[in-house]
Amino acid sequence: MSVAWQFYISTVLIYLGVDVIACWGLNLQFGVAGLVNFAFIIFQAAGAYTAAVLTLGPAEPASQGGFQQYVGGAHLPFPLPILAAGLVGGLLAALVSGVTVRRLRSDYEAMVMLVVSLIATSVATNQVGLVNGPNGLALVPKPLSTLVNLSPIDYQWVFVGLTAAICVCVYWVVHIVTSAPLGRTLRAVRDNEQAAAALGKNVTGLRMLAFILGGVIAGISGAVLVEFISAWSPGSWLYPETFVYFTAVIVGGSGNNLGVMVGALLVPVAFLEATRFLPPFGPPGLIDALQWIVVGALALIFLWFWPRGVIPERRRRFPVPAKDEVPVGTGK
Repeated sequence: MSVAWQFYISTVLIYLGVDVIACWGLNLQFGVAGLVNFAFIIFQAAGAYTAAVLTLGPAEPASQGGFQQYVGGAHLPFPLPILAAGLVGGLLAALVSGVTVRRLRSDYEAMVMLVVSLIATSVATNQVGLVNGPNGLALVPKPLSTLVNLSPIDYQWVFVGLTAAICVCVYWVVHIVTSAPLGRTLRAVRDNEQAAAALGKNVTGLRMLAFILGGVIAGISGAVLVEFISAWSPGSWLYPETFVYFTAVIVGGSGNNLGVMVGALLVPVAFLEATRFLPPFGPPGLIDALQWIVVGALALIFLWFWPRGVIPERRRRFPVPAKDEVPVGTGK
């Protein structure tokens, strides 16, 4: 296999890993807990920014030749920037959920999340001293690159292995949450909040917990991406990217971790990458515009005809006790 094809395949695999991690985080919020988080990309961007500045080091003043102005900065070794990114994503999710999840209905939550996404993007773009404005951050050092001393293509495959290891860790956490009694309780809250509350469940606390866990995973996914591409810019983290993740979750199978992984493979990777091989036609930018149109149409088609996705969430059935069995605790 040529070096060019190895570079392309390894890059696609890394992007797939990032998308799978992000979709697992969104599925925990939307598919399992029923939270419509249209600001999901903001938590991913916060994790990416955190990992970038904790790898770049302190910003140099413009008078000393510094061309990047940002808040924070440190030289932390791998994987501390990624762990810090998950922490920041979780803290930001806790802050946002304290304002929205605790006080608003689900439909109003969705509207507020979209507004939060727009406000955050505008602030990041216009406040130059905060995240270096629209130029963003560049020259982020790649993790372990100075230690392994490999060729660029060999390092690509090493990063594929790192991404796969992080995917395994994230899946382990997500699987524990969704397969435990906590996951069943979150699904109960998703399906019927009033019934769950009547059974004594803390609906608000459970929803906030799912939102925060999703924010942690989103921050980790953003950190992995920025550590790979070595750059961060607010223009790359806009609300349309959130809808790509929503489409992946819907297409794969909302509430199903395996289905969501398949959806991440089909929508943000296979579908969007396939457009790169289309022959150019029409005016400039037409293919990019058609991508978003088809992604929206894909989401509508699945919502209308296959709302449970390619791999539906498994319906859990519990055995009904026989008539002659005495329920525990009845005293009869």
